[in-house]
Amino acid sequence: MEKGMLVLGLVAIMVVGVVVVVESSVEGEEVSYDGRSLIINGQRKLLFSASIHYPRSTPEMWGSLIGKAKEGGIDVIQTYVFWNLHEPEKGQYDFSGRADIVRFIKEIQAHGLYASLRIGPFIEAEWNYGGLPFWLHDVPGIVYRCDNEPFKVHMQNFTTKIVNMMKSENLYASQGGPIILSQIENEYEMVEHAFHEKGPPYVRWAAQMAVALQTGVPWMMCKQYDAPDPVINTCNGMKCGISFPGPNSPNKPWLWTENWTTWYRAYGKEPETRSAQDIAFQVALFVARNGTFVNYYMYHGGTNFGRTTSAFTTTSYYDDAPLDEYGFIRLPKWGHLKQLHEAIKSCSNPILFGTQFTISLGQQQMGYIYQRNSGECAAFLVNQDDTKSVAVIFPNSSYELGPSSVSILPDCKNVVFNTAKVNVKNNTRLVTTGKKFNESEMWQEFKDIIPTFADTSMRSKTLLEHMNTTKDMSDYLWYTFSYQHESSNSKAVLSVRSAGHVLHAFVNGASVGSGNGNHEKVNFTLDNTITLNNGSNNISLLSVTVGLPDSGAFLERKALGLRRVRIHDIQNSKDLSNHRWGYQVGLLGEKLQIYMDHSSSNVQWRNFTSSNNPLTWYKVRFDAPAKNESFGLNLGSMGKGEVWINGQSIGRHWASFLTSQGSPYQTWYHVPRSFIKPKDNLLVILEEQNGSPLGISLDIISTI
Repeated sequence: MEKGMLVLGLVAIMVVGVVVVVESSVEGEEVSYDGRSLIINGQRKLLFSASIHYPRSTPEMWGSLIGKAKEGGIDVIQTYVFWNLHEPEKGQYDFSGRADIVRFIKEIQAHGLYASLRIGPFIEAEWNYGGLPFWLHDVPGIVYRCDNEPFKVHMQNFTTKIVNMMKSENLYASQGGPIILSQIENEYEMVEHAFHEKGPPYVRWAAQMAVALQTGVPWMMCKQYDAPDPVINTCNGMKCGISFPGPNSPNKPWLWTENWTTWYRAYGKEPETRSAQDIAFQVALFVARNGTFVNYYMYHGGTNFGRTTSAFTTTSYYDDAPLDEYGFIRLPKWGHLKQLHEAIKSCSNPILFGTQFTISLGQQQMGYIYQRNSGECAAFLVNQDDTKSVAVIFPNSSYELGPSSVSILPDCKNVVFNTAKVNVKNNTRLVTTGKKFNESEMWQEFKDIIPTFADTSMRSKTLLEHMNTTKDMSDYLWYTFSYQHESSNSKAVLSVRSAGHVLHAFVNGASVGSGNGNHEKVNFTLDNTITLNNGSNNISLLSVTVGLPDSGAFLERKALGLRRVRIHDIQNSKDLSNHRWGYQVGLLGEKLQIYMDHSSSNVQWRNFTSSNNPLTWYKVRFDAPAKNESFGLNLGSMGKGEVWINGQSIGRHWASFLTSQGSPYQTWYHVPRSFIKPKDNLLVILEEQNGSPLGISLDIISTI
């Protein structure tokens, strides 16, 4: 006993001599920070935060999601701000419905929680174009995210608008509101080197611009080690408990802005998940090493409604988070983290006000101790060996540490929690069939028009870049040309090289094949044998995007769409890339908005046939199968396209894209309760391939 206490005391004396805690107040009086933590109303705070993105759920869900987060031991709700959602056209703003950020922040406040506002306004986030509005692309002389005046002007305008909106509603903590943190830029260090001398000045400018807005709360930059004072540099990733070297000043606290609770799903990327034990291990280790703010990205992932996903990202987002896509608690993850929060919070006083020191307990084992002058003590016993359990002595008692685990001792004696031991039962998602649409008499269909060169009004003698042509107003761009074939041999090979993402090819109105890239390899080539008429032939190539890219330097230079087109026949090979091309943006059904109830009659719908033609719209009316339930639309029988309920898009579907195990990346698509009426609902599906709507069902989602 005495020997163990002597060793513990000796290590404390050796380490305390170099520990410095500086009460360095920053902007505002009510929220500041020092080298240990954020300080709110004069009190140091140990905070757990949850990322919940307001446009990835509905206003009707917000209260429940925030309430479940609070019940799980969460103190802060963190969200990005989505520039292209709020300013889709230059100077035209939208803060309604799912874009009502003020309502969302006030909902957080109503639950007694704090808010962390990541303005960006570049956010990445697996969100279309990284949150940037595409109209920026056409600003003369613009280069995104560097020391470029056109970009800085628009970035500052939007950032200022959001800050002023929050101020006008008294939503900053300095005004009595819930917002205690703001973020400017996002993981810029990942691309800064690409901008050479234009990078560092941009970082300094962004920090100065943000601080000058005088929000009264600290600003942060994630993954930006040289974040200028007083901006706090923070960590993103799965292993910040191990990898984070700490902030760039001893006067700044350790903040973890993104602790990834799972992996987002993307077509072509093998599905992965993350265990509750691994999350808890990294959190406990981060706190042991001096961390006092941990945010879970995502705590609720939600749904990428409409066309909001980034390139090749699924409509479902972080479904394996502590709260699943539908808003249900996912066990054991939610429960294990709740117990972790309780255990760490029981150590709050020593962590926030004590002296931290370490003691070696073995080759890969370490003790992190926080001790106050009063003797109050908390310890984190860490085993970083992921292969075996180890018994350690601390200070005179033996503790068994499982592989990759942390034991938490709020009194430096008794273990109240071990990150590797899960004491929460699993729950399971239950899918119950609610409404089947398996009768052909239910459905009507409209086959979209395949344009020819003569139908188009936009012309060019070169292959146009896809994004710059559609301006992100549609996923679809038709490339058409007329081809003269003078041969008795009708067979030829159509060869198309595309920079992504999907291609559907038609010759004289008939489908001749499709091709696509994936998340890991965007480019692809389609080589298909085709049959040509002797004489004039109409070639119609439909290029399709599956979300715009959301990351990387010089995003404004990225290119999608067709890069080369050739036709090889028995006599010769013709490169048609510089042929005379006709273009059409979007599909006819899109232009006429036939997915809306009031405009559905703009085309002539026909009774359903079993031919399953590509580029076909299907519609059906139905009554809700139940009240106050969560719904998932089973689209396993479909190919690829988009789906609307009562005029609201629930996202892109692509059930025909399979994992290496032969299953769809996503089968059920979340239909929020607020989208459904008790009677006479309109379901409209665009099918690009040859899927059958007869296998669709609206199912009831629950957990057991």
